Amino acid sequence: MTSAAQDQLAILCEQREELEAERLRIEKAYSLAVLDHITAKIRTACPEAVYVSFAYYNSRTLDLHGVLGAQPSPLGTCPELWDNREGADEHPLDYIADEIESDVQTALAPYSSPAWASVHRNSAADGNSWLLELPPPDRSARVAELVREHHPEATAIVVDGRAGGRIIEIHEGVTDDGTPVRTPRPRWSSTCDTALARLLGQVLALPALADRHLMPLPGDYTHPYGVSTSDQVRLMPLPPAA
Repeated sequence: MTSAAQDQLAILCEQREELEAERLRIEKAYSLAVLDHITAKIRTACPEAVYVSFAYYNSRTLDLHGVLGAQPSPLGTCPELWDNREGADEHPLDYIADEIESDVQTALAPYSSPAWASVHRNSAADGNSWLLELPPPDRSARVAELVREHHPEATAIVVDGRAGGRIIEIHEGVTDDGTPVRTPRPRWSSTCDTALARLLGQVLALPALADRHLMPLPGDYTHPYGVSTSDQVRLMPLPPAA
């Protein structure tokens, strides 16, 4: 192979990799946009909805089981708000059942879909039964709520997109000279950390949300763990406490 042909091959290989990375980004964003769309429809018909229950198969298809509400206590079971399999009593969700099934399947179709982080086995049912937790109406407000349960004075967080949306630092007000008070090791459980990473991963995957809520850090910013930084490490100001 000539040098010119090798150069052309290298250029095309790089372009292909860039296009594939862009395709994956768009695929993730589309999956979440579909999930947000059907979530809004579900909550319009059933405001208490928290989970969609379904059976999932190796063919990457699913059968819609129903919609559940919030778990009342750690040992309680989620109340069933609508059962797609019974059909005994008329319910507003009956009219969009096919759309729910189709959109949830679309949201979960890519192996890399961020929606999968919100899926877990339905421990209250036997066999092939899964729960998809619907996203909150306002992800940034929910992030702020979770953060302030452990850090009431938090005004902003630093998110590392390279770590899937992990919070590496909290800003809790400022000193007398205006310097942010930086807390590099958040005080919360692994369960809370996972929930925050799931929400922030979705914010990062949706360009409109990322542009609205994330901003660049100052050029002289130093990573709290001494590792290199990049433009994927972003500052997220938290909305004011209610």
